[in-house]
Amino acid sequence: MNELNNIMSIIGKETVRAIIGLIGVLVLVVINALILTWAERKVAGHMQRRIAAKEVGPFGLIQPIADSLKLLGKELITPANVERSLFYLAPTLIFIPVLVSFVVIPFDSYLQVKDMNVGILVILAFSSLSVLSILIAGWGSNNKYSLIGAIRSVAQNIAYEIPLLLSLLPVIIIAHSLSLKDIVEAQNGLWFVVYQPFAFLIFFIASVAETNRTPFDLPEAESELVAGFHTEYTGMRFALFFLAEYTNIFIVSAIAATFFLGGYQGPILPGIVWFFIKTYFLVFVILWMRWTFPRVRFDQLLNFSWKVLIPTSLVNLIITAGILKL
Repeated sequence: MNELNNIMSIIGKETVRAIIGLIGVLVLVVINALILTWAERKVAGHMQRRIAAKEVGPFGLIQPIADSLKLLGKELITPANVERSLFYLAPTLIFIPVLVSFVVIPFDSYLQVKDMNVGILVILAFSSLSVLSILIAGWGSNNKYSLIGAIRSVAQNIAYEIPLLLSLLPVIIIAHSLSLKDIVEAQNGLWFVVYQPFAFLIFFIASVAETNRTPFDLPEAESELVAGFHTEYTGMRFALFFLAEYTNIFIVSAIAATFFLGGYQGPILPGIVWFFIKTYFLVFVILWMRWTFPRVRFDQLLNFSWKVLIPTSLVNLIITAGILKL
């Protein structure tokens, strides 16, 4: 009886912890999206020597909230000839990897929803759902622009997922662990970006492509495809795609900070402060790139992955493994 009570107590604690963690993740996702939509405007404004958002609230800080309320009030329009089940499923499905990824990211040595010994595999496995949801959205919309955008996204993600994985393997080999917390702790003396600068660069470029950001935003190229895979979506359905995109930017930046920049490691300041400083610095670089580089052609995008990033990441992996073996 005592053993049963102990088991029930453990299950109860784990359930409460999971619920609190899920609520925290949802709050973080919403706040992060609001911050990044504001930052996108301000970074764009300063890059182009203009003021950007300034009317709604001081420095335009309330503008993202106004945009959110506007999207909530928009009518949810369903075109007549769409595949309704797929059309409704896509915006929901794209949000699942976002929530799962936050579960295993260590924000501090004591602040992590769940420390899994295969944490990075969980993130990479669920990230494939994002590509699937984009394909479903393009196919279900019954729109040629949406379908072309979805096909582009699948081809792009297949091409850039390979160098992204290969760039993480040297760090995993050095740290001897797939747990994100163990990888951070392994950088206690020196960050892995010092050992693996090429891996960091490859991962960062592949991450920008995986999140469909400029100069790799071919799936939603507005000058060619209207808006790509989410052309037919309105209101909160469109907002879910938008929310997932900005959250994915945060997630890939958080993984880069965790794997290469020491995660929450840093002097004087609390670990969580260092984690957010490193992560949002990388987010800023991704926003910066949008207003610096022109969009590449689709053949250039695929050739760069297959002919440059994949061979380079393979050579880097072989050299790292060879040095460690010797």
